[in-house]
Amino acid sequence: MNRYGHSELVAFSELDGSDFIKTRKTQALQAIKDQSDDYILNVNKAEYIEHLVSKYSIHPLEIHPDQLSVSVEERMIPAESHPSLYHVDRGQSYPKDVYTFHLPFSGDPQLLKVRASNYIISAPHIKIAGQDIQFEIINFNKDAESIRREADRIVGQLTSQNQYLTNDLASFNSSLSSQLNQLFESRREQLLKKHDLISALGVPIRRASGTPSTFSVPLKRTPIIPNKPKPKVKTKGFKPDPAIDAAIYHQILTITHDVGKQFERLPSTYAGKEEEHLRDHMLLFLEPNFKGSATGETFNKKGKTDILLRYEGSNVFIAELKYWHGKKAYLETITQLLSYLTWRDSKAAVILFVSNKDFTAVLGTLREATSQHTNYLGFVREVGEGWYQYRFHINDDKNREVQLAVQAFHVPI
Repeated sequence: MNRYGHSELVAFSELDGSDFIKTRKTQALQAIKDQSDDYILNVNKAEYIEHLVSKYSIHPLEIHPDQLSVSVEERMIPAESHPSLYHVDRGQSYPKDVYTFHLPFSGDPQLLKVRASNYIISAPHIKIAGQDIQFEIINFNKDAESIRREADRIVGQLTSQNQYLTNDLASFNSSLSSQLNQLFESRREQLLKKHDLISALGVPIRRASGTPSTFSVPLKRTPIIPNKPKPKVKTKGFKPDPAIDAAIYHQILTITHDVGKQFERLPSTYAGKEEEHLRDHMLLFLEPNFKGSATGETFNKKGKTDILLRYEGSNVFIAELKYWHGKKAYLETITQLLSYLTWRDSKAAVILFVSNKDFTAVLGTLREATSQHTNYLGFVREVGEGWYQYRFHINDDKNREVQLAVQAFHVPI
């Protein structure tokens, strides 16, 4: 302990990095294990995993060499601290100028103690004062240039060691989401088996035989959101909601996309058609491709613009077809669409017909406006130009997530 009360330490050397990271991983996984059965069964998984990732990711230090400053004071330096060539008497102290360099950093000071998988043995001795790294150089008859070179050498050691540690932390952070997802799914599956609910998870809808298969689209990683709050769960107990399979959902959207592209390729054929006529044309392609449940339920019409897939009296899929009339009308369409849905993991689509000449500008407005909706949870992926996948939630319950596709087609009126 020095006279300012700051402990001296050997930079990036005092704590084993693998143990440090392993402890954080254990804490993150334990958070899932400690949650109640009700919470795991009812929470919005994506929101909960984002919360855990933001909480347990280890944000690396940032060292700021461009803000380096120095102070100087005279101190009595013991003979034992002098270079061997100096003629000094053991047990005596001598006045020398001590230069203290102040190197600002951002982040958790604890990381300055953590040893990376790659490290140097002769790491510099430092002190930590708030958000400053401090190291000292005693002027034993050195000139200013020599002191500067020594300071640059120490700063270089600190920044390189921090980079090694940053690499280790980046590897941990990038793998954390998948590990949490795996444990969450494993625990949830065990709970569902325990309650004998596995068989009740899906709507009994299947792809009709003899229809062409579709391609799969890789997911893009959703960026980590810092300080994501933990989702709150109000539901007591758990009752499974029916939901169409993700592959079936993608096949439905592929058909609507292919039909929409046909509208674009044959503008003279579809010009001037009302939304209802375009909706009916899409239904001609959807209905033969899918078989409903044993009760004969299949795609239905609702009003002039909707396509519905119902199960036991509630909607598991709904598409709303509209001409583009600006941002306000678009957001109102999403609101109307979400009001029709009550079940967790419902699927939905907004299909837009754009007559504006500048189609690209409309797509920009569409993308910007979507995230402004009060039920918006996150962007999933862009399947292609004018086809975007989003995560929304039903009204008043963020844990009941809705997968929303937005497809826009350039169609003249």
